[in-house]
Order: sequence, then C-alpha cells, then structure tokens
Amino acid sequence: MMGVQGVLSRISELQSHLGIAPAATGTVAASGTSFAGALASATGTTATAGTGVTGQAVVDAAKKYLGTPYVFGSTDPSKGLDCSALVQRAYKDLGIDLPRTSAQQAKVGTKVDSLAQAKPGDLLAFNSPVDHIAIYIGDNKMIAAPKPGDQVKIQSVYEKPTHIRRVLGAADATAASAATGAGAIRPASLQNSASLSGVPYADMFVRAGAKYGVSPKLLAAVAKVESGYNPTAVSPAGAQGLMQLMPGTARGLGVKNSFDPEQAINGAAKLLRNNLKEFKSVELALAAYNAGGGSVHKYGGIPPFAETQKYVPKVQKALAALG
Repeated sequence: MMGVQGVLSRISELQSHLGIAPAATGTVAASGTSFAGALASATGTTATAGTGVTGQAVVDAAKKYLGTPYVFGSTDPSKGLDCSALVQRAYKDLGIDLPRTSAQQAKVGTKVDSLAQAKPGDLLAFNSPVDHIAIYIGDNKMIAAPKPGDQVKIQSVYEKPTHIRRVLGAADATAASAATGAGAIRPASLQNSASLSGVPYADMFVRAGAKYGVSPKLLAAVAKVESGYNPTAVSPAGAQGLMQLMPGTARGLGVKNSFDPEQAINGAAKLLRNNLKEFKSVELALAAYNAGGGSVHKYGGIPPFAETQKYVPKVQKALAALG
C-alpha cells in the first residue's frame, strides 16, 4: 500500500514529466492545485481536478432521481426534491459539494457563453434574479425538478438560460475549489479528509469514498458503530472485521478477507453506494446495511427491528460528531 511519502514521491515524478515546479513547501496542499490542473490539461480530461468526475457522470447521477416528486424546500429524495436540491444531490453523490440555492449555484464554476457551447453536466439557470436551475444533458435537453405538482424529468430547454455554468472545467474548477463563499466548490473528499484527522484508517476511508462516491465520513461513522474501529471484531451473528460484513455479503462484494481493513472498507463503500442508489436516502441505506435491503422494501422504511431502530440513529450521531 502506498503511504503519504509514496504519494508525494509519485506526484513529484509526474510533476517532473509535466514540467511543473514543485511547491516551495513540498506539500500536497501547496502543490495540488497547479499539479491537478496541469495533469488534467495534459491528459485532455474535462473532469473536476482531483475528483475524476465527468459531465456524463453528473447526468447519470441526476437520472437516478427521475420520477421523484417536486417538493419545495426538500432535500430528501424519499420525500421529494426541488430544482436546486436535485442539482446539489446529483453532484453530492459524486463527491462534489455545491451551494443549496439556485441563485448560489448560478455563480459556481465558470461561465459558458451560449447553449451551443454547453456540455452535459453544465448548469442552466433561468430568470433574473435566478429562481430555477437544471442540469444540461445535451441535444437541447435538460433534467430538472420543474414545479409543484410535477416531478424530476427530462425536458427541452424551453427558453434561453440567463446563466450557464460549468462546474467540471478542470483548471477553472480547481481555482474555484480554492475560493471561499457561496460560490465555492470543494470536492467532498477533500473536506472529509480534513475532518477525519485523528480517525483510525482515515486515509482508507477517503480513498474508498472517492472510488465509490460515498462520503468518507459516513464510512467512518459506520465503522465506529459497527466495530469501534476494531479490524478483528466478530459479532455473535458472525459478522466480521472493521465494517462487520457477514461472510456471504463479503463474498458478494468481492471481499476476500473481511479482517483486512482496506478490503473491508472498500466492500462497505460498495455496499453503501448500492444502498444509496437503491433507496435514495442515507437513513434507508443504513437500515439496509444493518437489516438487508429486502427488509427495507418489505416494511417500506426502517424495519421495526430493535437493533435496526437503534442502529440508524447511532450512525447518524457518529456522523454528526465528525462534523
């Protein structure tokens, strides 16, 4: 496994190949911005620096919520979403934090001059002041939560947007992520890495979170509740390791050794990612982690099992303690 020094060494090698001078301090924080932007430029990617996210990935993330009712002010997909909550949720599922309101979202990233230049994943904002926002999917189509009584759907771009913003332009998004205020974009993995300082296996939680699009803090909270960060734990029911995976579940997730922390964390991240996609709710994803997805479907929510009823709020409390 590559440690911090190994990562720094590898970054220095790549910087040398790309002709980038190392930062004076020699730290990732000091050099990461210029390095990531140049790397993206050199490889011709259009992903947000450091996240590997593409515009099509944003579109695909938003499509998971097709059919979700429009509910003004709601950010919970199990209850409904408004237009800016849909945008925020789609990007958050991929590890990118955006502001909450459409007016704030219309200021993030960089300006796109016209719809003809827009790419999938760009934000289309409407009216002045901005009161509606959508995600462009290409071919003059967008995905949006339009209005009360309607639902998340794909529709034509029915009028000229007043703002078109590109969140995923590599160099510009990197600069924006270093900014502060309502228009700042910060990859969630970077935020979570700082907030996990002092947590056992923090680097593994961050890597798995980035790989599977799951909050590292959520993974750490699950580990705290499941095993108290004990990689050798075994429950009376036979669940094993840091993330307390049952042997059959572990095999299905490709985990060969549940007592290996990195394998266990990756398996749990994969399971939580699947649960979040299926149930579109952190609470229900956690309930499914504890009691199985079949039980959540059977009872139409958190199952009435004493253990599960206690488990979900415990993880939420642990998550809140991580900030």
